Amino acid sequence: MFKLLKYLKDYKLQLTIGPACKLLEAIFELIVPLVMADIIDIGVSSGDAGYVLRQGGVMILLGAVGLCSALVCQKSASIASQGSGTKLRNELFHHINTLSFTEIDRIGTPSLITRMTNDINQLQYAVAMLIRLVIRAPFLVVGAMIMATTINLKLSLIFLVASPLIALVLYFIMSKSVPLFKLIQKRLDRLSLISREGLSGARVIRAFHKEDKEQQRFNDANEELAKTAQNVGVLSALLSPLTYAITNLAIVAIVWFGGGLVDTGQLQTGDIIALVSYMTQILLAMVVVANLVVVFTKASASAARVNEVFELEPSIKSGSESELTLDSDKDFIRFDNVSFGYGGGDVLKNISFAVQKGETVGVIGTTGSGKSSLVNLIPRYYDTTSGSVSIGGNNVKNYPLLQLRKLCSVVMQKAVLFSGTIESNLKWGKQDATDEQMNRALEIAQAKEFVDKLPNKIETQVAQGGKNFSGGQKQRLTIARAIIAGAPILILDDSASALDFATDYALRSAIKKNTEGTTVFIVSQRVATVKDADRILVLDDGELVGYGVHKELFERCSEYREICLSQLSAEEVQA
Repeated sequence: MFKLLKYLKDYKLQLTIGPACKLLEAIFELIVPLVMADIIDIGVSSGDAGYVLRQGGVMILLGAVGLCSALVCQKSASIASQGSGTKLRNELFHHINTLSFTEIDRIGTPSLITRMTNDINQLQYAVAMLIRLVIRAPFLVVGAMIMATTINLKLSLIFLVASPLIALVLYFIMSKSVPLFKLIQKRLDRLSLISREGLSGARVIRAFHKEDKEQQRFNDANEELAKTAQNVGVLSALLSPLTYAITNLAIVAIVWFGGGLVDTGQLQTGDIIALVSYMTQILLAMVVVANLVVVFTKASASAARVNEVFELEPSIKSGSESELTLDSDKDFIRFDNVSFGYGGGDVLKNISFAVQKGETVGVIGTTGSGKSSLVNLIPRYYDTTSGSVSIGGNNVKNYPLLQLRKLCSVVMQKAVLFSGTIESNLKWGKQDATDEQMNRALEIAQAKEFVDKLPNKIETQVAQGGKNFSGGQKQRLTIARAIIAGAPILILDDSASALDFATDYALRSAIKKNTEGTTVFIVSQRVATVKDADRILVLDDGELVGYGVHKELFERCSEYREICLSQLSAEEVQA
């Protein structure tokens, strides 16, 4: 938790003024019982209405000044907590964006979202409580006990007995409930994961009629969270009865023994009222201290989860600080004995091939053969386990990441659009793209026809995740976004799977015609999509079993021949 204190360095003024004002309020609160005692012992007992009114005015003044102090403290706490939380959330989001796919896969998107929202909110609340109550509550406990001793030393012994008993009860309840608060955070992560899966996969769930199963899965996770919270609630419910029982017994003892002292003239009636007020202040302050323990325990758990993300170092770091020059005399893209795995066994094994600038390379293979993993190594979304990948004669690990990513335009398997307009989505590829460039990209991607039919054309709003477009439309828009970037390498990772054969053919023809000099990788399950490529990579169980043109591979690569005959007739294969 101390690692995150640096986010408070810009709020030293609030961290000073806030507690100071709260301390001032506590001092006035300790003075009020003494003023009340004087009103009873002097004003009420002698019937001096003027004295009562004057002292009443003093009480009102103390209350007004205390209120102003509390408001200043509250304002300071709000500025410091919200400001530091905003900075922390911004930096956490920035750090997450520096992580590679490997680190993000390790923690998981739902957990990252929970850490950015719920955990940082918990830390913000802890900062507010730090300013408002950390000094005030202990000061009230100690101050009330000292004030009690100044009134009557013998009766103050009741405070010395009652206070440790209250503290013991608080310790018992907190020691049992604090572990449960940590468990609640884990249960919340689980519920967040199920919620995200259920909402993002709603169409799939309905397609397979799994609404009841998913509802039950959500209910089970929600029930686990509720039971844990209920257990904490049961323990917390014991807090008030036990502490108030001890306090009320202490008050009875004060009144009982104090009454005897009043009868003997050793104590005045107002003093008893003041002692009762101090005992009540001690109780309330200790309950606040107990709640602070809970708040800071939860904040500590949240801080650990946030620090866990900050401590993750991106496994993929930028190479040279200055841009590298591409060597035109060497193979444009080259894989040398490349192996790669996600932490288990190798997904790719000893892959070697070379691609020349401007070639179109088809990548085909059975499901799980490593096609997407292979093309993800080119823009360095993942690093090779062994071997090397080079572009323009330079190892991709030596490139500045910004330069490397500018060399590659990638269309992922899952078409992702962002809320906004079609135009704003296209400009992800090139921020200063002109209308002419956007229209050209839409034409190449075979999206111009359906975009022009929309009421607002390119200004049409895109719903979250592009839910207001079909799968094929989303794929074509993401392809247009990649084309508009004009990168020398275009990677289409099974990005035309939702297109019909005619549109797929028109798309490939348009790309070949309009992207001269661009090296294109087309990953697909369809033979028809890759058969006309300049080179075809055939993968099987992570191994490169064939590399060449369609006719050669059909004759000498059994795996490729099997794929071809499973999709095409003999005449179509030879066409």
